Amino acid sequence: MIYNTFMNTSSATTEYMKLSVSERIQLVEDIWDSIAAEAPADALGLSQTQKAELHRRVAAHRADPSSAVPWELVRAKLFSDQT
Repeated sequence: MIYNTFMNTSSATTEYMKLSVSERIQLVEDIWDSIAAEAPADALGLSQTQKAELHRRVAAHRADPSSAVPWELVRAKLFSDQT
């Protein structure tokens, strides 16, 4: 399904509700990625506090990369009851 400006909200809702939860999550991820790719970095409007937190998290990861959990493991745990 391709969402375009000619689809009204109710028909789009009907279509995406036919998807499984994991497919809808993937759709949201795809939409978010497309927004992030189009929007200039400053358009997200992060506060200084948010930017500082992101920098802190990157520094913590760089200091101990082994503490990270791969997305595949997180996703598998989140959706383990759907199989």
